[in-house]
Amino acid sequence: MKGTYLGEFEELVLLTVGALYPEAYGVAIMDDIKSETGRSVNISAIHSAMRRLEDKGFVKSFMGGATNERGGRRKRYFELTSYGKKALDDAQSMRAKLYNRIPDISFGQS
Repeated sequence: MKGTYLGEFEELVLLTVGALYPEAYGVAIMDDIKSETGRSVNISAIHSAMRRLEDKGFVKSFMGGATNERGGRRKRYFELTSYGKKALDDAQSMRAKLYNRIPDISFGQS
């Protein structure tokens, strides 16, 4: 397993994989990120992130069945592992802890 650091884009992809379960595959992940965040990403970026996340043990993948609509090609589906869920929990906890340290001031706004 590679290091456990979770970058911002990897975290976004990992959250999307969890949210799309059991239908998380490349194009669905890409489309969901665009619809939820307005952030346009290309499929190559998704595939690169998925390889990194799988190398780190945060996701596992399996091949689905071939379909006529895909010309007989199979989809690679991704699932969040328990280690991936823990990484997301840790990231959320760290963000909340840091956010809660911000003083309750208005920054000059009323």
